[in-house]
Amino acid sequence: MYRHTKELQFDVRPERPDALFAAKLQELVGGQFGEMTVMMQYLWQGWNCRMPGKYKDMIYDIGTEEIGHVEMLVTLMARLLEGAPSETQAAAATANPALAAVLGGQNVQHAIVTGGAAMPTNSQGVPWNGGYIVASGNLLADFRHNVAAEAQSRLQTARVYQMTDDPGVKETLQFNLARDTFHQQQWLLGIEQLIEDGFTDGIEDSLKDEENHEAARTYYSFHEGSTAGEGRWAQGTTLIGNEEIRFEQGRPLRDDIQEIPAPDPLLFATYDGSKGPGKPGNAAGGLVQGAENLMSKAKEKLTGE
Repeated sequence: MYRHTKELQFDVRPERPDALFAAKLQELVGGQFGEMTVMMQYLWQGWNCRMPGKYKDMIYDIGTEEIGHVEMLVTLMARLLEGAPSETQAAAATANPALAAVLGGQNVQHAIVTGGAAMPTNSQGVPWNGGYIVASGNLLADFRHNVAAEAQSRLQTARVYQMTDDPGVKETLQFNLARDTFHQQQWLLGIEQLIEDGFTDGIEDSLKDEENHEAARTYYSFHEGSTAGEGRWAQGTTLIGNEEIRFEQGRPLRDDIQEIPAPDPLLFATYDGSKGPGKPGNAAGGLVQGAENLMSKAKEKLTGE
């Protein structure tokens, strides 16, 4: 259950309306690294976290705070759009408010679609996308992504901050900058806690015993004259396992050549016949192949062959 209070976490009172800046502020609301993304990302991570206790509660705390940040920016944008377009612009195009909005640099959808309010889009009007979020169920992987999300969010806030001279707007964005600073630290400290509690060694290395050992400690360079070998990432020991890092020029490690089978003739791909006739397929054939693969695996388990 979520409960709402009317009070915002921080004042969002611009000194004056500014439709042009509101158009820029949309990126901080519904952009790939906007507040909607981190809000949804942390909430999904929290809802799906299999481990009750401090980790789940921490994720919930930050995710719930981000709901408030979305509300703050939506409120700020409504106040920035108050009375837009300006009187001068409106006088120049009194019969066409949309034209006045364009002339003033306002996002025209603010005038046409929302009636002077924010939208769940980025600054170019592209709708917010659920594909922006990461919630893998693996806390190490998720926390690392969260650090990057907060860093990108803060970077974009810093850029937008320099595009206004409104004291009230600046004060709001100063608060957001500070929260992004601390949230980065929260996720980094969360990773430290995962290591301390024995859930990870700091690297996502599931099925480590199955991986190619040499490839796990080798830096491959794929262009001539590369100076990448001078970096720490290409020399010394690995962060885990204390293995010596090897530096090699990139090369084929097997004799396999990229070649794909002849196409299904029913799919009408361009084909010269050099590999012989393609194997016709259909949905039923796919199901049959899947069943055959399953039977083959079952046979291996039962007979060892």
